[in-house]
Amino acid sequence: MESQEAAGELVAGAIRELITAKPDAVLGLATGSTPLPVYQALAKSFAADPIDVSRVRGFALDEYVGLPPGHPESYRAVITRDVVEPLGLTPENIHVPNGDPATIRTAGDDYERAIIAAGGVDIQILGIGRTGHLGFNEPGSSFGSTTRIKTLTEKTRADNARFFDSPDDVPMHCITQGLGTILRARHLVVLAFGESKADAIAAAVEGPMTASQPGSAIQLHPHVTVIVDAAAASKLANLAYYKHAWAHKAPWEGI
Repeated sequence: MESQEAAGELVAGAIRELITAKPDAVLGLATGSTPLPVYQALAKSFAADPIDVSRVRGFALDEYVGLPPGHPESYRAVITRDVVEPLGLTPENIHVPNGDPATIRTAGDDYERAIIAAGGVDIQILGIGRTGHLGFNEPGSSFGSTTRIKTLTEKTRADNARFFDSPDDVPMHCITQGLGTILRARHLVVLAFGESKADAIAAAVEGPMTASQPGSAIQLHPHVTVIVDAAAASKLANLAYYKHAWAHKAPWEGI
């Protein structure tokens, strides 16, 4: 895509169509800076032409373990700030994994049951980390993994340090949907922007399927849309073909 804003508008249009057809649609919600253009474009769309989103449900990918309730960088707070409030969603319908150490032993299984009870995720928004991680599934994660506790790599902690007062404040552990959980969603939308994501995108799209590159798990999914800017696409060997295919996409294909 020519810009992050254009990418956001493209995905927002697909989500709006989904909600219009299925008012109780289940969204898979990523945090961080990458999906913000999608949420911002959705908010503008709903403001300009409102639709009923009161029944829309959502499941966040992950949460830090051990942050105190109400911490501004907990993903519960981020999802509320970046998604629930701007889009006018019903707060009770939006779920985030429970990072409370007191209940952490059962939190993964509890989250899995909640997703299944909701009928599964219709469209899962994903970013990808420099290590190739989806959610907080670091290199070495099983393609069949479900929601569980993970120890964050130092690279991931360093990437997230900008959101905290000190790098030492970034939690060491998280609870994250597993790669197997993510692959159960009916449609995956992977977004990546910038040269720092080029290696991870190339590995995910064109490299061998390997636990060393968690993003490569998307090759197992029947409906994946990868949306990148020129910098993030710069190491794709088959880039010319992807551009050709997009330029000649049939009207009925969607994204």
